[in-house]
Amino acid sequence: MAKAVAETFPMNGGEGVHSYTQNSSHQRDGLNSSKAVIDEAIAEKLDITSFSTSDPFTIADFGCSTGPNTFVVVQNVVDAIKLKYQKCPSLSRHIPEFQVYFNDHIDNDFNTLFKSIPLEKKYFAAGVPGSFYGRLFPKASLHFVHSSYALQWLSTVPSELLDKNSPARNKGRVTYGNAPDEVVKAFKAQFEKDMSSFLNARAEEVIPGGLMALLLVATPDEIPSPKSIFIGLFDLMGSCLMDMAKIGILSEAEIDSFNLPVYSTTRKEMEELVEINGGFTIEDMEQLIHMAPDAEKCSKHLRAGMENVFKEHFGSDIMDELFDRFTKKIEESLILSEGSLTPNELFVILKRKETVVVGSGMIRRAWWKDPNGFEVMEVGLVVVVAARLEMVVQGGCWGSVFGGDGGRVLWWRMGEGLILVEAKVRDGGGMGEKVGC
Repeated sequence: MAKAVAETFPMNGGEGVHSYTQNSSHQRDGLNSSKAVIDEAIAEKLDITSFSTSDPFTIADFGCSTGPNTFVVVQNVVDAIKLKYQKCPSLSRHIPEFQVYFNDHIDNDFNTLFKSIPLEKKYFAAGVPGSFYGRLFPKASLHFVHSSYALQWLSTVPSELLDKNSPARNKGRVTYGNAPDEVVKAFKAQFEKDMSSFLNARAEEVIPGGLMALLLVATPDEIPSPKSIFIGLFDLMGSCLMDMAKIGILSEAEIDSFNLPVYSTTRKEMEELVEINGGFTIEDMEQLIHMAPDAEKCSKHLRAGMENVFKEHFGSDIMDELFDRFTKKIEESLILSEGSLTPNELFVILKRKETVVVGSGMIRRAWWKDPNGFEVMEVGLVVVVAARLEMVVQGGCWGSVFGGDGGRVLWWRMGEGLILVEAKVRDGGGMGEKVGC
């Protein structure tokens, strides 16, 4: 009986030889290289003057695992935000307290995480178990969101990959590398669905003006995702499984019913998904080359991150042999050689779009004509909550109209009506009351 891979397989817990705690230095290197980008984003893009100083400044790390990397990035963020406050004359004496939330799947080893929390930390800490592809926090409650090396995980294996009658049946492979187009499309569609869910949830949770810093496994636009180094490594692992089937350690049927729920996105795909969501602006997006470790270190790191997925399906008895074979395959393939490396990660800074205070909360209808035209972005339904406009992705559109001398109207359209949100009108355009347009 074929079965889908569930979404709750955590990194290897504890502090043993195969634990994530002992085998995540490669990820630490990536975080260190992105520190300067986060520092710059906080210094230049985070508008702390719009935040209340009487409430805690809230930070969430999605996909925190067991540490220690999550503590490094959180401390870097806290330090950068404190520096921002210290450099602001009106707020230098009003630095808020910090509340940090550490999120991962419900089966994550939170005990090891909590035991590793630095004693000298300058923030309050709490664990938040659950999938980050759904809501985890109240509306407009987070100021800064971070996630690294987590969003390549899909919430589930696309069901058609396990359907014997589907053209997307992924027989003899564990990923979409070297697979038919139907298989690639199934993985891509699942990633788009999951990333849309992630962005939708965070659009609800991140306070207007708040930031998100995302470090993703990614492929350059000019290189098809199935040809990425990331997917290539798992193809090698799939070939190890097939070799073991040939000598009777496994059956081919076991391999045919197994797929790794991972996907390597591209810059273009992320740009499109952020635009469709409509709740964020892209403040920065950079392709990074992260030098790969040697074969043995690479195998150990991937074992720390993926072993539980393989163990659930194939059992624990074959794990040592599987990863020994994997190490040798990496060495023989030269996949990690310097000449074969291309940009393999994507660092993204997103800013939650500002909501607009509407005084008494009254909204009036209006029309706008401007000689320079207007821009439209697809977002969602506007609702009024506590005299604020909030955007929920359900259809409709909004845009900004700029007059020749800088006059501006921010507007919202549903059906045939234009709802005025904010108007700053000079010459070069016209505005008036109207139902319909």
